[in-house]
Amino acid sequence: MPDKGDFEQFVAGRSAVLLRTAYLLCAGDRGAAEDLLQEVLERMYPKWKRIKGEPEAYARAALANASANRWRRRSRRVHETPLTDTTHTAVNGPEKEVLDRDEVVRALGGLPERMRAVLVLRFYDDLSEADTACALGCSVGTVKSQTSRGLTRLRELLDEHIRSKP
Repeated sequence: MPDKGDFEQFVAGRSAVLLRTAYLLCAGDRGAAEDLLQEVLERMYPKWKRIKGEPEAYARAALANASANRWRRRSRRVHETPLTDTTHTAVNGPEKEVLDRDEVVRALGGLPERMRAVLVLRFYDDLSEADTACALGCSVGTVKSQTSRGLTRLRELLDEHIRSKP
């Protein structure tokens, strides 16, 4: 059973990886991702001695669940309009790769929260279907169907974006 000193080592060693997961779950909003990870780590600390199994798997599940809860709370509020222009100009060179990644992150943001969580855990965190189901508290069949539907919808969103470019 890990002790409180182990918690500090866990945070120091795994927070960068967990932040990347949170970033994708927050559809590319780094500030929201940092807040989400901080919230999850604050909740984990008092429970640290009771966490069974891999703490990173627990943290991933907590991130996915906390992200879904934030989305639900936010959807009850008045719709907020972003202050930045989201259009991109054509770029040639190594910057194109950054823009492509940004397009994928934005497309992930267009997916329902649970579907996004399934895709992030399956393909970014490279979890198996069974581990993803365990992390999200659903069946393997649900993970399979959400993966299939999510990839289809992600392709559609990316195709729409490509067609809308000047």
